[in-house]
Amino acid sequence: MEESVRPSSTVNGTPQHIDLQSIPLPPQRDTGNAAAVDTMSARPPYAAWESRYRAWVIGSDVFTAFVLIVMSAFLIDRSDPHDMHALGTAAAFLFGLSVCRAWSPRVLGEGAEEYRTLGRGLVTTAVLVALGGLLFGALAVQPWVFIVVPMISVFMFLQRYALRQVLHRRRRLGECLLPVLAAGSPDTVADLIARTKADPHVGWRVEAVCTYSGAGTERGSGEVEGVPVVGKLDDLAGHVRRGGYRVVAVTADQHWNPKRLQRLAWDLEGTSAEMVVAPMLMEVAGPRLNVSGVLGMPLLRVTAPMFTGGRRLVKEALDRFGSALLLTLVSPLLLVIAVAIRLDDRGPVIYRQRRVGRDGHTFTMLKFRTMVTNADKLKRELQADNEGAGPLFKMKKDPRVTRVGGLLRRYSLDELPQLFNVVSGRMSLVGPRPPLPEETAKYAPDARRRLLVKPGLTGLWQVSGRSDLSWAESIRLDLRYVEDWSLALDLVILWKTFRAVVQGRGAY
Repeated sequence: MEESVRPSSTVNGTPQHIDLQSIPLPPQRDTGNAAAVDTMSARPPYAAWESRYRAWVIGSDVFTAFVLIVMSAFLIDRSDPHDMHALGTAAAFLFGLSVCRAWSPRVLGEGAEEYRTLGRGLVTTAVLVALGGLLFGALAVQPWVFIVVPMISVFMFLQRYALRQVLHRRRRLGECLLPVLAAGSPDTVADLIARTKADPHVGWRVEAVCTYSGAGTERGSGEVEGVPVVGKLDDLAGHVRRGGYRVVAVTADQHWNPKRLQRLAWDLEGTSAEMVVAPMLMEVAGPRLNVSGVLGMPLLRVTAPMFTGGRRLVKEALDRFGSALLLTLVSPLLLVIAVAIRLDDRGPVIYRQRRVGRDGHTFTMLKFRTMVTNADKLKRELQADNEGAGPLFKMKKDPRVTRVGGLLRRYSLDELPQLFNVVSGRMSLVGPRPPLPEETAKYAPDARRRLLVKPGLTGLWQVSGRSDLSWAESIRLDLRYVEDWSLALDLVILWKTFRAVVQGRGAY
């Protein structure tokens, strides 16, 4: 059943219904898009799907925790029942997730941030259970801290992911999207519109545009990328009240100034809209951005990307342990692949290639051989047929690929030997794609920032299109990872990698 987006305002977290007809509006400029404005003005001021989705998230979290806590109480305390263990864990769970805002509408469905807040809430739960056991003398809480809470965490992350997939599927069908009014220069607004169309899972649909002149991308045009221009920047607040938009996306424009932005923020108070301002540092986000007040002014603090420190030590430990565990689990598969390659053309099983790692240091990367033994010599003859982006050499139907190699490439099985590179510390489980020396020789200064971290067995490029990506998009994704790295982002990428590999899209 299709749902229309129904915006409402919130005051102190409480939905406030607005009588749109009673709000005085400034005179509106006739932009030739009256039909679009009239249609949007009829939008009901409430989004039923948002409340239902949040209810599903909270309900599934609580149900999962309840079932697992009851089962654990029976299994752990059946010989000497202690209701306080179960009750204390349940109370800690509710408090931990609430105080860490794991159920906040602003984080549900929001990339790695949702999993980050959920993780903080579950860690808080474990700490509270441990402290409660010490405080009340219930010292037999170890199973609850080290078994029950981690078990709840695993199930909770899985169900959050499943619910998000349902939401993303609806959004790809054009449902469950937040109506957005974009305001800025036609060029930056066009870029925003293109991004929202390319990534509908984000949940934004730009329905109207305001520019300084009230014109579109072309002279005399009333549209930007097919979206109607409904007025000038000075008329923006009136259009928001009339159209009931949920997001006002402010993009770069030379006509924006502190006074104009402050007035816009004041004018949007009491409406259904959330004001979102795109910073000039477009690829810096997440934990690196913080707003603080200094000298009476709100300042956006941009911290340096973390390449060392405690979190990096944790990542290093997880890389070594995780790759060693994966090697143990897939060792039978490695043997089968090695035999298949050997029987195919009697050539060597492993292909060794020099790649560039962290800080520009080269290392020998291991892969299962997927091409004929003289592939490097044949490459010069195929340069005219290169389909790769930038300095990369790629062909969708490369004649050098063997029969077994084609299957291995489709599902990225040829990259499994790189786990040995991860164990040795030359690579990471997650990171930028390991480049060739001849590629790095052609790098622009911005692209060289990819070398600030270890290359990865998988990364944002792997879960976002792989070889189908343009060179510029591949660089943008790698730089985004370098700038905004976090453990939560690594976990999300690892989770998405499995699906990308199984589907086999973009691999050749």
